[in-house]
Amino acid sequence: MKQIKVTLILLVFAALYTSSAAQSTNNMKGMHMDAKDQHVVTKAVCVIYPTQGNNVTGIVTFTKVDGGVRVVADLEGLTSGKHGIHIHEYGDCSAADGTSAGGHFNPMAKTHGSPMESMRHEGDMGNIVADDGGKAHLEYVDKTISFRGMTSIIGRSVIVHKGEDDMKTQPTGNAGARVGYGVIGIGK
Repeated sequence: MKQIKVTLILLVFAALYTSSAAQSTNNMKGMHMDAKDQHVVTKAVCVIYPTQGNNVTGIVTFTKVDGGVRVVADLEGLTSGKHGIHIHEYGDCSAADGTSAGGHFNPMAKTHGSPMESMRHEGDMGNIVADDGGKAHLEYVDKTISFRGMTSIIGRSVIVHKGEDDMKTQPTGNAGARVGYGVIGIGK
């Protein structure tokens, strides 16, 4: 009798274990399906805030289009003239001077250059030109950045510099201090 009870208990545990394992497998399949069927990112947004002692604010949008990613930047609070603007390697804007964002985003280890050249950092966006009122607009289609893989800009940062990017001085374009920054996030 005692042996029958032990056998029944073992059968009940085995049935529960089998049911639990099957449920776990089904849940994992569901999780895999959810990950596989995730929405494809087609837009990213970066809100620009001033670094300490500066007044630069604005927004940069990145939208997937045929042939690349359309970049649109609208900024204000700049001094008149050209200002280097780049995607930097880290989405860390914790340092008051913007240095926590690291250097230019450059996963392919290329030299610094113009956003229209093939030999350039993925983060090279060139210059944005501010008018006498401090407002600036930049718009172009970038053929090297993306929202996935090695060239993904998601979670990185945009840095606006005090001076002009000469697009030749290595590795930064000699654009000077960082006057504005923000983290690139997935857009709606």
